[in-house]
Amino acid sequence: MMRETISSRKNPLLQHVRKLLSNRSYRESCGEYAADGTKLLEEAIKWIPEQLRTVLLTQKACVENIPSHVRVVEIPDDVMAQISPMETPQGALFVCALPQSQPPRLDDRCLILDGIQDPGNLGTILRTADALEIPVILTPGCADAYSHKTVRASMGAVFRSAPHWAQQEQIVELCKKQNIPLYVTALSERAVDLRKADLTKAAMVIGSEGRGVGTYFLDHADRELIIPMNSRCESLNAAVAATIVMWEMKR
Repeated sequence: MMRETISSRKNPLLQHVRKLLSNRSYRESCGEYAADGTKLLEEAIKWIPEQLRTVLLTQKACVENIPSHVRVVEIPDDVMAQISPMETPQGALFVCALPQSQPPRLDDRCLILDGIQDPGNLGTILRTADALEIPVILTPGCADAYSHKTVRASMGAVFRSAPHWAQQEQIVELCKKQNIPLYVTALSERAVDLRKADLTKAAMVIGSEGRGVGTYFLDHADRELIIPMNSRCESLNAAVAATIVMWEMKR
């Protein structure tokens, strides 16, 4: 495998990778995103080789089976340390094409995320959803599924089970069209114990820890559900709540 060598920190490719790592609007305008780490790179090679475009490696980094169409560039350790968002870089950064946007659709059983802004929570939810085979739909206000923090927290789940994206209004309309009940998690007197609801065919909405599910989904929900917990506890972490909901959906 032939490697180019770049040592200048002002090289246009390195500046491009920096901006991909730090700027969501730049990622969306370029149609690319960047991630870091040898383990994630190996996952990308395994699951989305056709989307992989560029790999940056240090001299000591060893990654096998990089597709022949991928540009491979060797950079010094100090340059990697400056570009990588990790405190202790593993010696690999890579650039992938963003998945092509798809028309919004609902499965009979799916998880809707409403305003999940923390990339760590989002990545953890995507990782769990991939493990339990629950489709995920993101709505406006959610963190970027392809920020390096989300990709890392997902442990590569975004490569295997890419989330969909839709407006709240589109989701409500699809639920009506496909006769799929829309449920929301809520801390209200109307909320029913999650265990008493049939989630085997449902679109389930999880909101952010700070404000919960937004007004639009609350106004259009068929039912409000609550995860039973000790009365002295105010709420659960969003990723934990999503995990419990998804487990019930599978059960």
